[in-house]
Amino acid sequence: MLRIKRMDLFILQSFLPLFVMTFCICLFIVLMQFLWRYIDDLVGKGLGVDVIAELFFYAALTMVPMALPLAILLASLMIFGNLGEQFELTAMKASGISLLRTMAPLIVLMVLISTGAFFFQNNVLPVAQTKMWTLLFSMRQKSPELEIPEGVFYDQIPGYNLFVEKKDRESGVLYDMMIYDVSRGFENSSIILADSGKMTITPDKTHLYLRLWSGESFENLKDAAAGMKNVPYRRESFDIKEIMLKFDANFNRMDEQGMRNQYVGKNMAELQATIDSVTLRVDSVGNRFAKALREQPVLNVPVYRTRYSDGHARTERTPDVKMDKPVDIDSVFRGSSSGFALNYLNQALSKVQRTKQEYEFGNINMADDRKTIRRHAIELQKKFTLSFACIIFFFIGAPLGAIIRKGGLGTPLVISVFLFIFYYIIDNMGYKLARDGKWPVWQGMWLSAAVLLPLGIFFTYKAVNDSAVFNKDAYMNFFRRFLGVSETRKVEMKEVVMEEVRPQLAVERLGRLRAEAAGYLSANPASQGYVSYWRKGYDRTQLHALREEVETVVDRLSNSRDNMVILKLMDMPVIRSMWLIHPTGTAWVSTVMIIFFPFGLPLWLMGRSAQKSLRHELETTMRVSDELIKLIQNESDKA
Repeated sequence: MLRIKRMDLFILQSFLPLFVMTFCICLFIVLMQFLWRYIDDLVGKGLGVDVIAELFFYAALTMVPMALPLAILLASLMIFGNLGEQFELTAMKASGISLLRTMAPLIVLMVLISTGAFFFQNNVLPVAQTKMWTLLFSMRQKSPELEIPEGVFYDQIPGYNLFVEKKDRESGVLYDMMIYDVSRGFENSSIILADSGKMTITPDKTHLYLRLWSGESFENLKDAAAGMKNVPYRRESFDIKEIMLKFDANFNRMDEQGMRNQYVGKNMAELQATIDSVTLRVDSVGNRFAKALREQPVLNVPVYRTRYSDGHARTERTPDVKMDKPVDIDSVFRGSSSGFALNYLNQALSKVQRTKQEYEFGNINMADDRKTIRRHAIELQKKFTLSFACIIFFFIGAPLGAIIRKGGLGTPLVISVFLFIFYYIIDNMGYKLARDGKWPVWQGMWLSAAVLLPLGIFFTYKAVNDSAVFNKDAYMNFFRRFLGVSETRKVEMKEVVMEEVRPQLAVERLGRLRAEAAGYLSANPASQGYVSYWRKGYDRTQLHALREEVETVVDRLSNSRDNMVILKLMDMPVIRSMWLIHPTGTAWVSTVMIIFFPFGLPLWLMGRSAQKSLRHELETTMRVSDELIKLIQNESDKA
């Protein structure tokens, strides 16, 4: 019987509430983005709450692929940041439990979530996308809610422009009305002016009923004046006039089948079937064009000919025609009049243009088919990329949280948003490259995974080995050494000394340190020429050993109880192992830099400056060593 250990249960109980919370937050954020994007299609349409709620439900399902990876990243950052901040990870490591073992229950959970995400992408998402886009397109086609403004022309009634100077909101009466009827075309338009009127909608919400009082109408009679020079019009005065306008205010759902046939409404099997069928069609069209090109007659000589033998027709390739000399095209024009020559040219040009148009039309059709293949292939790859993205984001978030050791919503939220924006930009770039056919579909859709996977491996490796990835001092020291910036040594008097300084041993070590520094200076010339610099340079291996010796001596002497010795230790320079003192140890690189003299000249000049600074530090080390020897000996004599 499989039993869950208490630590695994603790990790799961800590992670799941955070994951649910962050998923809801991320889903809400992407839903707000959806709302702001399509707000114009929803406002002013008189849509019911049930329709809006249905749209948002399907939109929420559609936004899951965007919200899920971000929620996993944020939740894993927070849980392991909290564990690191409360020293629980430290306690687990002290008990012999590695970080990977701590992550084990969540790794299993991520595998289950990724599996569920795959089936969600394949089975649920096509249905949700079909219903969402069908609802959205239906809302776009719905007529806006009838709200006649004052003092401006209202053009939301198809075929009519309506102007109202003033309206009574209590009785619904409209005053000083002007109606332009262009439903039969602009040339057959009519104008209606009325002192007042009232507008209602029929019970079936398919027509508007207008009752007008005290007005006139003007109608253009161009259709009745066919062939007449002057176009008559008709003028009518009325006390009461009733008009019925076609205006469908109902919400009519589109048929889902049209959207179901699109790539967003298909599962893996349907996508693959469409790709195969369209690819077969593209290949057949391409083969037909290729065959037509191969069989195109050259100088009216057909590529294939039909021969009859024993009453049977047989098609065979026409033998190659051997020519004694090339065809003299100019002789055709010289043997004809200018009119015939021009006729020949026009016929040839017409034939070429006709052939070109045929192939261009075929190419357009094939381009549409190739675009269809790419869009279906992109949707097919998306079924897998979401699951893989969930696993990658977990292996980025969990180790990163263990490294930064900051819980809560502050730092994890900032890092999560930054990483997700980075992921979104790369993923969108790969998607566009695949959609436009500039990259193969699989390369474009897996670009973000290929970029983020090494990042996840790097963070996991660093977290497992307790490496200080975000140690500011370590990076500052590295750049100081690389750029040759000097460091200031700080030594303080210790309140508790575990190991007393023995004067005789200290003097011996200082003497040995001074001798090593002097030997290094004598072994490496003060001024190196260009060739010597690239061939030999300064010995960095010996310099590393000398630097370690300096640090060891300083560490031992920092246990001294003599304040003068402590102060003098602060004068001991920090030996810098600069890259510029010997830029390369590879012979062929040195040879190339020597041959191409101008390219290595700037580095040589910078290297000479770095060597000069190094020699000054070593001379200071020798001087401070002598002074420390005198201080220790004087203190020993007094004792």
